[in-house]
Amino acid sequence: MADGDYDFDVLVIGAGPGGYVAAIRAAQLGLKTACAESRETLGGTCLNVGCIPSKALLHASELFEEAAHGTMAKWGIKADNVTLDLGAMHGTRLEAVKGLTQGIEFLFKKNKVEWLRGLATFESKDTVRVGDRTVRAKNIVIATGSSVTPLPGVDVDQQRIVDSTGALELPEVPEHLVVIGGGVIGLELGSVWRRLGSRVTVVEYLDQILPGMDAEVRKESNKIFKKQGFELKLGTKVTGAQANGSGVTLTVEPAAGGAAETIEASHVLVSIGRRPNTDGLGLDKAGLQVNNRAQIETDHSFRTAVPGIWAIGDVIPGPMLAHKAEDEGIAVAENIAGQTGIVNHAVIPSVVYTMPEIAGVGLTEEDARKAGEVKVGKFPMMANSRAKTNREPDGFVKVIADAKTDRVLGVWIISSLAGTMIAQAAQAMEFGATSEDIAYTCHAHPTHSEALKEAAMAVTGKPIHI
Repeated sequence: MADGDYDFDVLVIGAGPGGYVAAIRAAQLGLKTACAESRETLGGTCLNVGCIPSKALLHASELFEEAAHGTMAKWGIKADNVTLDLGAMHGTRLEAVKGLTQGIEFLFKKNKVEWLRGLATFESKDTVRVGDRTVRAKNIVIATGSSVTPLPGVDVDQQRIVDSTGALELPEVPEHLVVIGGGVIGLELGSVWRRLGSRVTVVEYLDQILPGMDAEVRKESNKIFKKQGFELKLGTKVTGAQANGSGVTLTVEPAAGGAAETIEASHVLVSIGRRPNTDGLGLDKAGLQVNNRAQIETDHSFRTAVPGIWAIGDVIPGPMLAHKAEDEGIAVAENIAGQTGIVNHAVIPSVVYTMPEIAGVGLTEEDARKAGEVKVGKFPMMANSRAKTNREPDGFVKVIADAKTDRVLGVWIISSLAGTMIAQAAQAMEFGATSEDIAYTCHAHPTHSEALKEAAMAVTGKPIHI
């Protein structure tokens, strides 16, 4: 039993990647732990309608494209009359989700975390109502995540006009999909349907796709996506969308002002970002306020302004990434248990799971240059023997290092395996590595990862293979 009048030592609100990890870690540290979750399944957005199902469709659509668009034929594999069974493809997506969400349920049981089913709202700073039950907890962790940001003038009906959840579940391949927003989610889901046969138009308000990423990476990605058949309308604002039985009429105008025009689409995907889930939590009853971005502010240890209440993940400032929330979940549980839980927010990788993948960790070249003198090394994937052999020539690796100390400040990669390759860069930066440290680390040959070694060698101007 939790001490005193408390039902639990720790109550975590939300069972997404941040919340469920925090709950498991707290229980492992000997604290009596509960986790409130209103979904029918655990895992939050990420496992149910986000990272996991989208990766299933990305992988499946890549296989279809390789078979249907002649890639396999170039390797001497003749696959004639390739057809798409979209229902079966959706089946693989659902199977992945089911296996992983059930896996978390098993981990809760194994670690003796009690799942309180229902929507949680604060009644006071240590009391929370979950469904028809009221519980007191010594420590409460807010891990309620984020949800899709709506776009005024564009009403999501999940039929013709969909958000990221609806875009995973379309029962037919759209004839013409217009994606509003040139960020990670729009490009990933747009690429799924493009590979399966859709014409895809991306409308982005800014003058370049992938906001927040390194400028050179954004420019190169733009080129690659165009080559793949994406139509990119940059510097363009969507002012409205009207669905009718068979499609959607969008009105757009230049972001800088100018004449409006219309676009006819069969389907529209709204993906302009995500916002914190802080409404309906009863934060005022707990004595908490949100900032002007609806986020809960915390200190370095994830404490909020109210003692005993902590917050992690998408509801606090920082990148809205599942792995950031997971690391914070472990750290917050360790802090509650009296240990030292730390997350190095300067080294959080981000990945776009298109083909090729796009990944980065640390500073962009622009931000690094603002902070001081830097040296940059680059190596093209077309000069990497494994990428060349696999016919994956697109992309490059870029290493940004401090000119005086040689310490690595940022790494940016476009490659078929960028998401996996970035882990080495993150680990190197976590240990304060110099570009020389990476350059003198023996990399297996032939692998895509050798491109990172060569880019590190290029920082001091001496790559071997270009």
